[in-house]
Amino acid sequence: MSALGCLCLDFGASGGRAILGRFDGERLALDEVRRFPNDPVFVGDTLYWDVLRLFYEVQQSLLQAGRFDSVGVDTWGVDFGLLDRGGRLLENPVHYRDARTAGMLEQAFLRLPREPFYRETGNQFMEINTAFQLLALREQRPELLEAADTLLLMPDLINFFLTGEKQAETSIASTTQLLDARTHTWSDRVLDALELPRRLFPPIVPTATPVGPLRVSIRERLGVIGAQVVAVAGHDTQCAMACVPAQTEDFLFLSCGTWSLLGTELSEPCVSPEAYRCNLTNECGYGGKTSFLKNIIGLWLLQETRRRWQQEGEALSYADMEALARGAKPYVCFVDPDDPRFVPAGDIPGRVRAYCAETNQPVPESKGQLLRCLYDSLAMKYRYAARQVERCTHKRYDALHIVGGGARDALLCALTADACQKTVYAGPAEATACGNVLLQLLACGQLRDLADARALVRASVRPAVFTPQATAQVDAAYERFLEVTGL
Repeated sequence: MSALGCLCLDFGASGGRAILGRFDGERLALDEVRRFPNDPVFVGDTLYWDVLRLFYEVQQSLLQAGRFDSVGVDTWGVDFGLLDRGGRLLENPVHYRDARTAGMLEQAFLRLPREPFYRETGNQFMEINTAFQLLALREQRPELLEAADTLLLMPDLINFFLTGEKQAETSIASTTQLLDARTHTWSDRVLDALELPRRLFPPIVPTATPVGPLRVSIRERLGVIGAQVVAVAGHDTQCAMACVPAQTEDFLFLSCGTWSLLGTELSEPCVSPEAYRCNLTNECGYGGKTSFLKNIIGLWLLQETRRRWQQEGEALSYADMEALARGAKPYVCFVDPDDPRFVPAGDIPGRVRAYCAETNQPVPESKGQLLRCLYDSLAMKYRYAARQVERCTHKRYDALHIVGGGARDALLCALTADACQKTVYAGPAEATACGNVLLQLLACGQLRDLADARALVRASVRPAVFTPQATAQVDAAYERFLEVTGL
């Protein structure tokens, strides 16, 4: 048989890529077609995504990919575009790091108290969530909501540009804090409390649902064949989840990229009082599964530190940064990666030093010391999140699967194994793209189920294994981490 071609369009917070997957019935091969930057743009005081430029890159990717049978789009969560009644984009989507949502959590809780809000949606409270972006619009720019007819989250917006079809895929909808965690439908209770118009929210479709063929205008203009667009898991985390090469039902995963998402896979959402206290989130995955997880600021800390040093005239590779961290003394100082000061772009090194000074810790002076602080802090936050998940599920997990770009960082993987006291299996690094392709194959019937997809990953990728080193030093360091962060 000829290999089936599945084109993955994967958009991250700093860049995108097109990956062509080919499946011959036995093996899956992935080939990179194109990479492109995803640079947000300030206009006045507002930070926007340049979605029209991104769609230009999509069309160039279609041109360069050659023959393919299907297309799947995944992106980051929570952000959206608004269309008018004619299907025209009203303005560029606003970046989740924009300042417009400051104070919106408190405003929302005046309308719907925090605990019932959590029981309804099962989402971790973060000001960047779609619900609070929309509340900011309602209070600051009500005329925009009045003009809007349809809200489309980022992958659904790209799918609309490609096909003309308006719909919401389940996994990306579950990042909004507007979805009923149990019924997987838009929550009337939340929409009513926030006074959001129901007309904005399109029908929800399951993960791995065909959307439709490419628009005729796109096919004619680009000279490409009429491939089928598939609503894969629109949230990149859930694409990565499909690719976790676990052999058992009970496992921990860490999807490690700009954001770190650590959790487990459940058959139904967990919105218990303990889950509420831990502020854990429930996301919808393929086949009705729930990813029960904690969102943690991840490699953003290293990415933004590197960018800052480049601005100052020193260009370091990530391998250089890992080597510098290895050469520094461990467990000297810590930060909470999720402290709000680390969310905006800017001087992360300066903010780390200020945090350490404020908490009466040694202040890292050299680049190696500062990087080691970030590495150690991430590993300890992973331990903190893993323990929260175990308390809520009443289970003990012996292994942690790290997928995504962080799987390439041997120091981070080893420190995570030590901190969590779990065997770490690192890989695949291209988990999001691989999962995107697997979901396309599931949609077109080439794979039977999720177990079939994960077996294909295990046959294709050999993970790196990191065995934990049990030391009193690690436990003592964790106690100091909790003390200085106030967790």
